[in-house]
Amino acid sequence: MSDTDDARRQTRDEFGEAVNMTATELKTWLETDESKAVGQKSGGGESTGHESGRHIVRILEKRQADYTDADYSHMRKVTGYVARHSAQRPKGDVEDTPWRHSLMNWGNDPLK
Repeated sequence: MSDTDDARRQTRDEFGEAVNMTATELKTWLETDESKAVGQKSGGGESTGHESGRHIVRILEKRQADYTDADYSHMRKVTGYVARHSAQRPKGDVEDTPWRHSLMNWGNDPLK
């Protein structure tokens, strides 16, 4: 295996650990008002996290052999975001918080 293959395997593994929602769960979540209400909006009104969630769904629905360089790049972005945002967990019950909802847009439900 080349370094590229090793790096891609590591990226897939880390992405698999960070994203704990299925494509179906994430698709359903992205349709909710709570999902659309959180995150930093970019130009057209969709938040960065919501847009990311749509890309994550496309990745989850693909076969590994069909992943593109852009998919691997996005997997690394997702892994980084989930790690950074998870470290900022607020105290108390997080079930209905923007913090949790933002993570869910990125495919990670911290209550799972």
